Amino acid sequence: QVQVVESGGGLVQAGESLTLSCTASTRNYAMGWFRRAPGKEREFLAAYRWSDGSTEHADSVKGRFTISRADAYNTVSLQMNSLEPEDTAVYICAADSSGMVSVRDFEAFDSWGQGIQVTVSS
Repeated sequence: QVQVVESGGGLVQAGESLTLSCTASTRNYAMGWFRRAPGKEREFLAAYRWSDGSTEHADSVKGRFTISRADAYNTVSLQMNSLEPEDTAVYICAADSSGMVSVRDFEAFDSWGQGIQVTVSS
C-alpha cells in the first residue's frame, strides 16, 4: 500500500495563504485533497493526475485553492489563498495506485494520509 504523508498545516489568520504538501511513497496515478470540517461532511477539494498533469478543483474553492505538482518526487502541493475561518478543517490527502478512480470520490482512492489540521482565525 502506498504511504501518504501530508505536511504544511497550521494556524493562520483570515486572508492569509498556506501551502500544503502531500508525498506518496511510490508512483501513483492520481492524488487528491479532501477536508473534513467540524459538523460537516467530508469535501473534495482538488486532484492531480500524473499521466497528463490534468487537475480538477471543487467549485467551492476554485480560484482560491490550486493543486500542482511539486518538485519533490511523488509530491503535490495545495496552494490555499484568501483563507477564511470556514476553511478550518482537517485536510486529508489521498493517492490512487490503480488508475481506476473517480478523483472526486474519497473512497475510490486506495491510500490516505492521517490528515493535517488547518485552522484559520478571524
